[in-house]
Amino acid sequence: MLRSPRAVRSSAPSRAGRLRAAAAPGMRLLELDEVARTVLREAGAVSPFLGYRPSFAPTPFPAVICTSVNDAIVHGIPDASRLRDGDLVSIDCGALVDGWASDAAVSFTVGATRPEDQRLMDTTRQALAAGVAAAVAGARIGDVSHAIGSIGRAAGYGIPADFGGHGIGRQMHEDPPVPNDGRPGRGYLLRPGLVIAIEPMFLAGGADGYATDDDGWTLRTVDGGRAAHFEHAVAVTEEGRGC
Repeated sequence: MLRSPRAVRSSAPSRAGRLRAAAAPGMRLLELDEVARTVLREAGAVSPFLGYRPSFAPTPFPAVICTSVNDAIVHGIPDASRLRDGDLVSIDCGALVDGWASDAAVSFTVGATRPEDQRLMDTTRQALAAGVAAAVAGARIGDVSHAIGSIGRAAGYGIPADFGGHGIGRQMHEDPPVPNDGRPGRGYLLRPGLVIAIEPMFLAGGADGYATDDDGWTLRTVDGGRAAHFEHAVAVTEEGRGC
């Protein structure tokens, strides 16, 4: 399961940073997708999102990023709707470079930030850091899941059970799955050469459930509460890990 460290290094803050800088009140989500297409093209990369169709999806994904706003958890399809001041936006983006896949996500607010949104984002980012810290050779997937889930549960947030992180390499989604909640000491053994994408998703309202929009892709909280999503890819090495 040895994978290229370049796939990890390319997973990037630079792409997310360009998109965050472009996001402003009044901007259409489709325009953000165009920014992402430009960034990928300039980098000589292609999107693993565009045309992707997992078993649950009724249609191939039509964009190169997911734009999930406010009560949308993940998989939001960019459309003509405009960002508004105070919106909480999660952007999920990926790239294929030299045959290797990367995947990353970031959440931020547009304009003014509500204190409760800042807490939600800070906690989700903290859980990502805890998951990364737990992803060392000799640990198990359950250790990563427990590190993430214990932070979310302590804060009173919901965690959608069916969606989480995953292995990544030649394909964007590979084994093993990396749940965002679990028991330590259980599951897949982490060995040097493994690369996993760790991606906590926390729901402010506290309910774990979600509903799927008519588009068959966008997941929303059942109580209308907001959601945050962060993701980073991590390589497990003999020395520890490389991000």
